[in-house]
Amino acid sequence: MILSASRRTDIPNYYSEWLAGRFREGYLCVRNPMNHHQVSRVALNPDVIDCIVFWTKNPIPMFPLLHEFDRYPYYFQFTLTGYGRDVEPGLPDKKNILIPAFQELARRIGADRMIWRYDPVFLTDRYSVDYHERAFGQIAEALEGMTRRVVISFLDEYEKTRRNMKGTRMEALTEEKMKLAAERFALIARKHGMEIRTCAEEVDLSEYGITHGACIDREYIEGLLGCRLRGGKDHGQRAACGCMESVEAGTYHTCRNGCTYCYANFSTERVRAGIRAYDPASPILCGKLEPGDVVTERKMRSLRKI
Repeated sequence: MILSASRRTDIPNYYSEWLAGRFREGYLCVRNPMNHHQVSRVALNPDVIDCIVFWTKNPIPMFPLLHEFDRYPYYFQFTLTGYGRDVEPGLPDKKNILIPAFQELARRIGADRMIWRYDPVFLTDRYSVDYHERAFGQIAEALEGMTRRVVISFLDEYEKTRRNMKGTRMEALTEEKMKLAAERFALIARKHGMEIRTCAEEVDLSEYGITHGACIDREYIEGLLGCRLRGGKDHGQRAACGCMESVEAGTYHTCRNGCTYCYANFSTERVRAGIRAYDPASPILCGKLEPGDVVTERKMRSLRKI
């Protein structure tokens, strides 16, 4: 099985101590976000965990704990955008801290296990197509040789993102503007030895050499493992999502990055409550088992075709 850590929160940045502890214990628990008292117990061992996918905007706190995951194949989805602190207030300086962090992580684990994400792309008076072109180019130049793939997507306006971005004057993301940005990104990426794929996008950008991609990518993981995988599409994701099935380790409303476009946080009050509940020793991230919980052993199996 593939473990996703995590679409719901930045585990490497804030909760890597918890995740390392869960791997030492051999299991973690995850609440069903649609049914609070329904809890899955997920086994964590090399017999059933085929690969870990780490999602982060700042892996630095995880550096001292990387050795805890040496028994497992893994790769990082590292988001680096051109937005300022008006959009991503919880992140440190990109030029002086986060780009060097990407480079350091790539040197440690190899470029083949690093995926750069420049997403989501949205447009305002400040963040125009020209702005994104400059920012994308500067980051791509710094990351040349450190990754071979960059993933882009355009902002999907969930109800939560509309609420969180209420004060932001957005420009309409027409297909024409998407294609304009994509064409410029593609030229830059090729110059720096990177392929571009999209994440959960319906727009066809193939004329620029950009293909539909998957973040939890069967083909990519098979390349890391050196074997074929069973398993189907993750039906819990959006229709345009190409990801294969996985198990989520994270909890919604617990990410402290504070990005205005985030779909995983309902409100700052919910996030504060989640952070207060954090216990590195708990089997559940930012929570604990409660009276009335029904804990079910998740059926875990290796997806490898041996």
